[in-house]
Amino acid sequence: MPMLEILTANRLYDGDVVYRTAAGDWVADVDAAELIDSTDRLTLAVAAANADVKASKVLDVAPIAVEVTDGHIVPKRLRERIRAFGPTVKSDHRPGAN
Repeated sequence: MPMLEILTANRLYDGDVVYRTAAGDWVADVDAAELIDSTDRLTLAVAAANADVKASKVLDVAPIAVEVTDGHIVPKRLRERIRAFGPTVKSDHRPGAN
């Protein structure tokens, strides 16, 4: 099975983590990201994403390795899972929690 990757970035106007869809949109839902399974497709997607950087839509575009588990896209690296799904600390342990 080929290595699967998606493109991630930060939306420029609010800093949110976003993912590039097959239609070229940037969305917050990691499951909507385009799954890229070849070097050629990755090269094309990165070039298109860099056009969005130049247009001031996003910044810090990066490909990340993912796997599909139970129909959901899951980043392989912990850092990217935190960016996609939130902090690893239980919510009742965060400052300000009741």
